[in-house]
Amino acid sequence: MPETRLRIGELSKRSGVSPELLRAWERRYGLLDPVRSPGGLRLYSLDDLERVRLTQQHLATGLAAAEAAAQVKPGSDGAESVRPAFSAAAARTELAAAFERLDEPAAQAVIDRVLAAATSDVLLVDVLLPFLRDVGDGWQRGETSIGEEHFASSVIRGRMLGLARGWGRGLGPIALLACLPGEQHELGLIAFGLALRARGWRIAYLGSDTPLDEIERASANDPDLIVLCAVSRERIRTSEARIGTLAKRRRVALGGAGADDEDAKTLGVLALTGDPVSEAERITAEWTTV
Repeated sequence: MPETRLRIGELSKRSGVSPELLRAWERRYGLLDPVRSPGGLRLYSLDDLERVRLTQQHLATGLAAAEAAAQVKPGSDGAESVRPAFSAAAARTELAAAFERLDEPAAQAVIDRVLAAATSDVLLVDVLLPFLRDVGDGWQRGETSIGEEHFASSVIRGRMLGLARGWGRGLGPIALLACLPGEQHELGLIAFGLALRARGWRIAYLGSDTPLDEIERASANDPDLIVLCAVSRERIRTSEARIGTLAKRRRVALGGAGADDEDAKTLGVLALTGDPVSEAERITAEWTTV
């Protein structure tokens, strides 16, 4: 997988440091080591992100900015291994402990550490979605309280939507995402939208329990792809006539546990049955060959 590169706006969002201050640190202290895109944009690495976070930690201890940057800038004695070790299993264990205590700041800190060490794809596929499945399985077995399950889902949903901020901007193809009527489970759909966004798509997100009339009305804006989500096959079959009609005019995909290759073939749509990242990769590869 190619190394993740961040624009300065994304670097700012992940680190909490303004773009203006990041540029000043780069110019004055050589803290960051960007590369240029073919179009001339400065692109930053995950190592740059971790250097910014380490600089903030040094500043918090009372060091001046120049001294803090000198500790972590490329080529300094302490800069050989700025990216922390990462274990998805350990991150899931830490999340479980934080949510059991209803400790939202601790859970956010775990997610921050994952993003410092790995890509957003890894966060979604190896940490957050498996963790949520474990929580759901625990609730079904009576090992996890409904309050804990709701708390974890709420915090993770909020963080994912935070990562989604601005996902409608850009020049790439547009994907319209919606849960079918009655469907409340939307985290997998949000994750798919984030994975698409990481591959250059623009996202128009309608959310959970979306009436078909609203989906059809939104489709008039000419999206390049419409993704409909349901964890129940019955929800898809209830709406199959209108999904089939929509698919005659637009490119439509079905996602979620209710998505089935047989139903998709009958309706003339694409079934998204893999994880959000692999399906986003497949959709993007198919789009670029059209």
